[in-house]
This record gives sequence, structure tokens and C-alpha cells, in this order.
Amino acid sequence: MKPLDPRLMRYARSARRYIAATTVTGMVTAALVVVQAFLISGALSAVVSGGAGPTEVTGLVAALSGVVVVRALVVLLQEVHAHRSATGTIVELRRLVLEHAARLGPRWQALHGAGTATLLTRGLDDLEPYFTRYLPQLVLAATVTPATVLVLITQDWPAAVAVMCTLPLIPIFMILIGRMTQSVSQERLKAMQVLGDQVLDLIAGLPTLKALGREQGPAERVRALGRAYRRTTMSTLRFAFLSGAVLEFITTLSVAIIAVEVGFRLVAGRMDLFTGLLVLMVAPDVYQPLRQVGFQFHASANGVAAAESVFEVLQTPVPEQGPLPAPDLRTATIELDAVSVAARGAWAPAGLSATIRPGSLVALTGPSGAGKTTTTQVLLGLLPADRGRVRIVPDCDEDRRDGAVDLSEIDPATWWEQIAWVPQRPTITPGTVLSNVLDDAPGDSVAGGAPDELVKAARATGFDEVVADLPQGWDTLVGTGGVGLSVGQRQRLALTRALCSTAPLVIMDEPTAHLDAVSEGHVLTGVRALHASGRTVVVIAHRPALIALAEQTVAVTSESILLEPQEGVSPGRAPVHELSRPQEEDQ
Repeated sequence: MKPLDPRLMRYARSARRYIAATTVTGMVTAALVVVQAFLISGALSAVVSGGAGPTEVTGLVAALSGVVVVRALVVLLQEVHAHRSATGTIVELRRLVLEHAARLGPRWQALHGAGTATLLTRGLDDLEPYFTRYLPQLVLAATVTPATVLVLITQDWPAAVAVMCTLPLIPIFMILIGRMTQSVSQERLKAMQVLGDQVLDLIAGLPTLKALGREQGPAERVRALGRAYRRTTMSTLRFAFLSGAVLEFITTLSVAIIAVEVGFRLVAGRMDLFTGLLVLMVAPDVYQPLRQVGFQFHASANGVAAAESVFEVLQTPVPEQGPLPAPDLRTATIELDAVSVAARGAWAPAGLSATIRPGSLVALTGPSGAGKTTTTQVLLGLLPADRGRVRIVPDCDEDRRDGAVDLSEIDPATWWEQIAWVPQRPTITPGTVLSNVLDDAPGDSVAGGAPDELVKAARATGFDEVVADLPQGWDTLVGTGGVGLSVGQRQRLALTRALCSTAPLVIMDEPTAHLDAVSEGHVLTGVRALHASGRTVVVIAHRPALIALAEQTVAVTSESILLEPQEGVSPGRAPVHELSRPQEEDQ
């Protein structure tokens, strides 16, 4: 990342406002520094060489006091605005990354999801020092340093020559140290992301590991990653302390050279006291901003590395989306024409063709890994087919050709608003049971009675029995992911939610998985209710009872990718971009 990367201002509005405000405060600070130097030099020279009394320099002292107060207020405003802008920018970048990651689809998320989660939590928090410490000093280096050098040139050119000869040493050492620090910061971010990935995977699989008695197995791996992260962090701090000492030494030596040269000329009588004091007051302010830029660079290096990762995500091209509105799925037919999706050197599904008529109940069957979940992602419009196509044929089309619309040409928003998705692990947010079933739940209480359509839907799915056993009925609070409800109760909640919706197409991913016989019976009743309501239902099914409900069964199969020999590719090997694509777990 550059010292002031234009991408940061392009993506974050808070950063643009902050840069503009910091530039103004930097210019004000530069003027105050120069005025302060003149006031101090004038007052001291008048007292020392002119024999002025306290009353004669009262005006200068009062003006100096005013300058000091104004400088303090400017620093206060700068600090407050820096912290607010840093928080605003981090929030904006997090929102942009989340929205962009959602548009990139499930394949990209499967590859980069855990790393992006770590980036958006711990990684972006390191961007705050970049705003609160580094950028203000960078602006001061661009305002205060030129202003003080200009004062030296106009007041004493020998001192200005000495500054010109020593000043470039600081940027040179900053570049050398910065290159070393950049690599260390990138290693630290990488170690933090790997650690975050491992911990997230461990938490996700902890119930299974505990069931198998293997929950202590990954502990040593997590400890090793923690040690690696600690080493990279300490390496960054070591570079920060060493580079700070080097810059401090160079700055002190440069100011000492100027002070000695001024002292010799004062003793020899070749410089008046006012000019000598002015040079001695201004010289440290020439080096101070540059020294602080180098010192604070290390405080912001980790955030800079995180910002680079953010820009990589935001600049990843999003799959093209169609502009056409989706046909009415209550009367439209969905046709899969030889649909194939490449994953891990295989087509899964491979050449899938099927016709899903409105109001039908279709079961997708096949072995694990055949591509059933991938097929539902294609139907949902989340994943494009590598071969073949999905067509939507409106009911008014007599010859089933002229009015057909390819799914890739349809606006996803108009497509998704007609679909209800019931995954194996339903999305349940913290709140009441009612708020998780109805999006427009009336307030926080249903003391006046639940809506009639909700009561009917709950009775059809068996969720009314669940509500009756809850301590506060529909007003019972549940946690993230449905904490407080069993797996079967969560599935019935999701089915009730789908039945209460107006979506004409319902897609379900093995709703009876991991359920006992009683819970499975309730879910099967809910599936029948969805079908009886006139919806088109597409369900991934393994269990015979669920398959038996279907009016149509579609067998999903996979096959290895066979390629013709190409230059640089051995026969039987797929190109890297196909082999590297992950395959979702199918149930």
C-alpha cells in the first residue's frame, strides 16, 4: 500500500473527509509552528540582548500563550476526528467486503471465507493506527517541514544548506527499514489468518470431534500456530524499536550539527541572537514530522497489510448478472439442459437434464459428491453452470422456445424474491421465535394471538407443538443458530417460515437429515403442506420416506473430466483453474 493509497479514498467516504480535514489542520499547524518560533525568538532576544523588561515583552508572551492554546485545540480536534474517521472507515470497508463477498458466490466463499472472516475482525482493527498516528504525521511532513525549511532559507541560508544535506538521510533509512517491515507485517497477517482459519474450522467441527473423543487432538496444532503468530508479532515490534532508535539518532545528530554551527557563528559575531534562536527553534520542527512518519509507520504497517487484502477482495471481479426480470414462477417451467459444473477434476453434476413444472414436487437423488447441493446452487442463481444452461419457460409460451429466458440473463434480485431456501442448518437469528418465522412480525409480543396464516402453517408442520412447549410461546427468545431449539425443531421452524412466505418455489437441502423418526414425520408433513399449497418444491433427498413423496425423481450423477491433450497439459489432466475449484459437500 502506498503512503496515501487513492483506493482508500475511493472505497471509504470517511477516509476522504478525514484526509481533507487533516490537510487543513496540517496547514494550520505549520503556520502556528512558524509563528511560535518567531514569538519565542523575539521575546528571548529582546530580554537577553536588548535588556527588555517583563512588561515590554508582555504582548509577545500573550501572543505565544494564544498560539500554544490554539495548537493544543488543533491537536485535540485532530485526535478526535482521527479516531472517529478510523472507526467509520473500518465499518465502511467491512460492509463493502461483506457485500462483495456475497456477490462473489459460494465457490469464492468456500476458498476464502475463513480468511476473510479473520481479515474483517482482527485484521482491519489494525487499520486504526494508520489513521490516528501515521496519516497525521504524513500530512505534517508535507506541510510543517516545507514551511520550516522555507523559514530557514529566508532567515539563514547556511543553516538551510545544512538541513538540505542531512534531511534526505531520514527518508533513505525509512525506505530501507520500511521494506523490511512490510514483509514482516505481511507474514504476521498471514499467520493471523492461518490461525483464524484453523480456529474457525475447529469450532465448526468441534461437536463431531467431541463425539469421536478427538477434541484434544488439534490443540497442539493451534498452539503451534499461536507460537508462530507470536514470533511474527515480536519480529514486527523488534523492527519498530530498532528503526525508531535509528531515526532518533539521525535526527538528534542532524540537529546537533546545526546547533554547533549556529553556536560557532554566534560566538564569532557573524549571526545576531534573534536569527540564531530562530534557527535553533525551527530546526527540530524540520525533522520531527519525518521522524514521526518513520516511527509511526510500524504502528500502521499491520493495518496497511490488512488494507491491501481488503482491496484484493474488492477488486475481485463479480460474475456478470442479467438485466431481465424473472418470469412468474407460479406458472413458469424450469428446464435444466445438460447442466455440468466442474469441481476437483470432475463434473458434478454431469450433463444433468430435467424439467421442473410449476406446482410439482421434485426430489434430487444420488450418491454423496454427485453434485446435488451444487445443482440447488445453480437453481438458486448462486453458481453459474460451466456447461449447459437453465431456462425459464413462461406458461404463455406455446412452442416453449420463443419465450424462454436463460437464468444467466435474469436479474438475481427478481429471481431470489420468488424463492424460499431451506438448508440443512436453517438461518436463525437472535430474537423471538415469531420474528424468525415472520419477517414483518407485529412488535415484540403476540398477546393478541398469532396471525391465522401462521397458526395454520405451524399446525401443518407440527411446529405448533413446539410453540406450546416453549416457556413463552411465540415470544420465547432463541440464540444465534437456534440455540434453545433442537435440530428437528429448527427444521420445523424453517418449514413454517417457508409455508408462511409467498415464494412460489421452495428449495430444500435434505430437511430430514440427522432427525429421529418422530421429527422426520413432522418434517414430511411440512413438505406435504408446502406441496399442497401449490408451491413448486425441489428437495435433496436420501431417505426413502422423503423420496416417496416426490412426484418426480431426478438422479444426479458425476463423472471425471476427460480433456483432449493441449499444449503444456498432459492427457487426462484438467487445467489448474478447473482442478482448483472446490466441491461442496453433498448430502
